[in-house]
Amino acid sequence: MSIGKRASGGGAAPMAAGASLEAMRRRVRLSRLAVWTVIAAGPAALAVALASTPTTVAAAPATPTGVRTTAAVTADPAGYAQLFLNTWLRSTADDDTTAQARLAQSLAPDVDLPDLAPGVQSKPASVTAVRSAQRGGGTWSVTVAAQSADGSVRYYAVPVATGRAGAALTVTGAPSVVAGPGRAKVAASPYGVTVPDGDLSSAVGEFLNAYLTGGGEVSRYLAPGVALSAVAPAPYTAVSVERVLAVEKAAAAEQMPGDGTRIRIAARVQAQDAAGRWPLTYELVMRARSGRWEVAALESGAAQAGGEL
Repeated sequence: MSIGKRASGGGAAPMAAGASLEAMRRRVRLSRLAVWTVIAAGPAALAVALASTPTTVAAAPATPTGVRTTAAVTADPAGYAQLFLNTWLRSTADDDTTAQARLAQSLAPDVDLPDLAPGVQSKPASVTAVRSAQRGGGTWSVTVAAQSADGSVRYYAVPVATGRAGAALTVTGAPSVVAGPGRAKVAASPYGVTVPDGDLSSAVGEFLNAYLTGGGEVSRYLAPGVALSAVAPAPYTAVSVERVLAVEKAAAAEQMPGDGTRIRIAARVQAQDAAGRWPLTYELVMRARSGRWEVAALESGAAQAGGEL
């Protein structure tokens, strides 16, 4: 091969490489120019530019369509334990064909019936579930109080197993006699101010008389916007206020406070009916308006309509 041909062939490669490098530089400059043009055009153009840029998204792992996760919900079996103990106490092993015995055995298939002395019948006056304690594995221990006709009370712990969401229940063992619940400590009452005889105590008495005896319209004693109906049929023939206590010291003031003043009170009353006199207590929120006291809320039985405003 001649020297001229080698010179000609060797120069072609550098020239091609230079052209490729120059084309790459040109594309970079054009890309930068396009970006700055989009930025200058505003956020909308930038969003369009980004949307047109191809991106790679990793596919999420497939989730089996047949799989569902449901939080376990277990119902309190207090009523079931109460029903069992009531029927169990009324049953005897000497006669397991009675309706009570059959029901007790259906609720607790593995529990023996009581073996009563001849002629003895166990008939509790009342049976009431008083406490439920949940254990592991869907099991519960329900404390049930059984009161006899003579007034004595005996407490039983009834073991109960529950199925999914409480749809199935079974008493798993014979009940055990246990000590009754202890007495809880009660916080000091917030009602520490004695309300003297006057406008406030009178308003409370008139409202409760209308509310419990039907003596007058309840609405006339209510603050605007409060809806409250009297007890119907009226359970008592007369109501007398024995004592009114309040939380706020303004309740003991001699003069009527300004409009909007709120006083929380607890009224101790005696209600009279044909059977006798009944001591009752009512918690009210009273509000001053136009020189008179109005009922803004009845907090005893707060589920009623007419909450505090």
